Amino acid sequence: MRAYAGIDLHSSNNFIGIVNESNERLFNKKLPNDVNRILMALEPYKNEIQGVVVESTYNWYWLVDALQENGYPVLLANPCAIQRYSGLKFTDDEDDAFWLAEMCQLGILPTGYIYPKEERPVRDLLRRRTMFVRHRATYKNSLRSMMTRHTGKKIEGSKLYKFTDEDLSEYLSDEVLMHMAQYILKGISTTNEIISNIEKEVLSRVKLKEEYKLLQTIPGVGMILALTIMIEVGDIRRFREVGKYSSYCRCVKSERKSNGKKKGENNRKNGNRYLGWAYMEAAHFGIQYSPEAKRFYDRKKREAHEFVALKAVSNKLAKASYYIMRDHVPYDVHKCFA
Repeated sequence: MRAYAGIDLHSSNNFIGIVNESNERLFNKKLPNDVNRILMALEPYKNEIQGVVVESTYNWYWLVDALQENGYPVLLANPCAIQRYSGLKFTDDEDDAFWLAEMCQLGILPTGYIYPKEERPVRDLLRRRTMFVRHRATYKNSLRSMMTRHTGKKIEGSKLYKFTDEDLSEYLSDEVLMHMAQYILKGISTTNEIISNIEKEVLSRVKLKEEYKLLQTIPGVGMILALTIMIEVGDIRRFREVGKYSSYCRCVKSERKSNGKKKGENNRKNGNRYLGWAYMEAAHFGIQYSPEAKRFYDRKKREAHEFVALKAVSNKLAKASYYIMRDHVPYDVHKCFA
């Protein structure tokens, strides 16, 4: 007998549903998020289980890792690709768990990529860098607006962020405003240090692939963007087509058409937001350093909005990097912007 398990995972509990090859329900139970309890529930069916489906929610790491370590064939369900029929009157955790198991049994389950456990911490550390970069930008914008508001002068950012107490006293006479500016400058200094330490630790721990250097042959792609792309992609062979890769990178527009007319939009957030950010940054710098990219951007800008033109450049760079990583070749501007 073959068996298939579906686990509807939540923040504090989960529901397990197991079916056989004839779609008969063998087991169902709600359990707390305890590894031992879950493994005990699956143990009687371990030799028969052909797949354990876990939905790709924000907290799947611990469960998938434990199941794999105990020899279970784990499948990570893609929640964006398994939307159920919207006309159903009633569903609950039990229905969802058995639905995952039944899709696995039928062989029609859309699955996601299980990033290797040993590489995941470094990837997540680099992701946290973006959080501190946003905090730093908030501090900088706050200081710049405060100085303009109270002095009427627009001070160059690169100069302002390096101000000492003596420099501040030339512009601010009020003691409270001085303290406020000092606190903000301290926040900028602290986040700068954290960002620098994260970058050093990532570089010391990550195994740099050949793609890392090849990606930096793209104008505008430096150390951080090349690291982000390399780490977030993992194995480029998981993308069979370049179009699927650029879609995963959120570099194509989300649109639903019928009879040549726009009927709505699909899920714009489907894909990897970190890769989406990386390619938009690469596009922003690319049009500054590459004349070919700038000409393409200017032409698209005349046809559409500035953001649409920048998105088109990012799509070009995403497709170029796909072939760079797949074929291990340097960037060719003539192929990218023919």
